[in-house]
Amino acid sequence: MSQDALGALGRALAAVILATVSVLAMPEIGHSQAIVALVDGEPITALDVEQRSKFMQMSSQKVPARQEVIDTLINEILEIREAKKFGIDVPQSEVDASYSSVGTRMGVDTQKLNDILTKGGASPETLKHRIKADFAWSTLVRGRYKSSLEVADTDVEAQLQLHKQDDKSEVGYEYALRPILLVVPRGAPDAAFEVRKRDADALRVRFVNCTDGIAFARALREVAVRDPITKYSADLLPALRDILDKTDVGHLTPPEQTAEGIQMFAMCGKKESKTDTPGRKEVRDELTQQKFGVQAKRYLADLRRSAMIEYK
Repeated sequence: MSQDALGALGRALAAVILATVSVLAMPEIGHSQAIVALVDGEPITALDVEQRSKFMQMSSQKVPARQEVIDTLINEILEIREAKKFGIDVPQSEVDASYSSVGTRMGVDTQKLNDILTKGGASPETLKHRIKADFAWSTLVRGRYKSSLEVADTDVEAQLQLHKQDDKSEVGYEYALRPILLVVPRGAPDAAFEVRKRDADALRVRFVNCTDGIAFARALREVAVRDPITKYSADLLPALRDILDKTDVGHLTPPEQTAEGIQMFAMCGKKESKTDTPGRKEVRDELTQQKFGVQAKRYLADLRRSAMIEYK
């Protein structure tokens, strides 16, 4: 599953799951393990269908048709199996990390996400199975059909002309940055972060150019100045892009708390670009996703036609 898809899933769940979970029926004890479908001999049980149905209801606030749920599970089996034929087997650690990211986007930890899904009649396993299928299928389709998914510059230009972008989207920037971290020991109390944040604010006042500012920061205790990095506005989320756009060359971004301490970025260079812009990247991504959707749908239809699918 791509980061965009994962983010959308997290936001969708966060918006409705807490409101919905209280009205969904709790799973009954002793669910039937009756087989409702076989996909080339691989079973889909009544419990699989019920748990996925509850999950889809939690995500959309709509009760899905039973056949829609079964078709979704059939598709996932076919997607994972086809990906394995081409050597794509998503590690469980990657699935678990993405599952945790869904919880993070909802503002809950993994255990709380487990509890929410279970209480709503779904299960952690049904979401993890979906994540695994999305990862495997996306990797397979994008790998096998890479050339046909490429978007020509002329197509991007046509869309840009058709839907005029605002001025900010038509201008991109290349940022030359130096990460600066004011270290806070692991396990330190919140008060330690507050102290370091005040230190960071003081450093921002003193920091007026990268040559002298970097040297000054290096001389401070428990301060790490990391190697230079280059970022492009087209690759950044709007909120971060806005922060960098508002930071003058030779100055520091506002302090941000991380697991390691208080981090800022020294803006050591900013170049304007008309060829690599947020608006252009957004259009290219949309056109690529459209092509991906068409190709993935066609591929999946072929798999379903060749599979032995039995309904019980």
